[in-house]
Amino acid sequence: MSGATEFSASQRPDAAEETHFGFERVPLGEKQGKVDDVFHKVADRYDVMNDLMSGGLHRLWKDVLVARVKPSRTAPFRHLDVAGGTGDVAFRIVKAGGPRTHVTVLDINGDMLRVGRERAQKRGLDGLDFVEANAEELPLESDSFDAYTIAFGIRNVPRIERALAEAYRVLKRGGRFLCLEFSQPDVPGLDRIYDAYSFNVIPRVGKMVTGDAQPYQYLVESIREFPNPERFRMMIEDAGFSRASYDRLTGGVVCIHSGWKL
Repeated sequence: MSGATEFSASQRPDAAEETHFGFERVPLGEKQGKVDDVFHKVADRYDVMNDLMSGGLHRLWKDVLVARVKPSRTAPFRHLDVAGGTGDVAFRIVKAGGPRTHVTVLDINGDMLRVGRERAQKRGLDGLDFVEANAEELPLESDSFDAYTIAFGIRNVPRIERALAEAYRVLKRGGRFLCLEFSQPDVPGLDRIYDAYSFNVIPRVGKMVTGDAQPYQYLVESIREFPNPERFRMMIEDAGFSRASYDRLTGGVVCIHSGWKL
């Protein structure tokens, strides 16, 4: 379901409600369409840009994330990876788990999912299915997944509280929510270097690689608009999760957030 999100009458956003799209203020109901357009533009070069932007560190961060999922090597294990269209996290989980591990890759953007399916086919990977849907309204049964991950995707969701509520709903009792997301460095001096690199280098590299700087300008700005780690921890807790926590990686450039459905 690419493009603008559809809602029932009771869920339709008030026309007066606004949210951020990077540093721009936009009507709440328009954000998803704008975000979707960003990822349509960058889908085919998304993973290349991740390597260039992070110096390859995103691979290590995702390895740490998957190590915390700990998919079973012997028992059935159902995993949901949201906003994971190109398959980077899902492929790692399939490889880490046993033959009874199954991963559902869910993304609202059909182009990102297309790239993920093509990559999975080239690698000969089984145990995956790809679903085009919205994180705020998961077309999935309640209490059906052992773990849920979302990597670098939660900040693009217009209604984060609704996505967290849906994560809680679809997890089994004892299931774990894990979110890998950019944050703000907490090492003195690193914040200035990080800002200079983010705003001056990343959009230019994006234009060189994809032909368009605007999507990467948005992505850089969206990081600054995302709640700080403690605020997001409280949002996870408010959604019903227990033992909500976070760990900073690489001087606070990214955080791994965690919560349990107990």
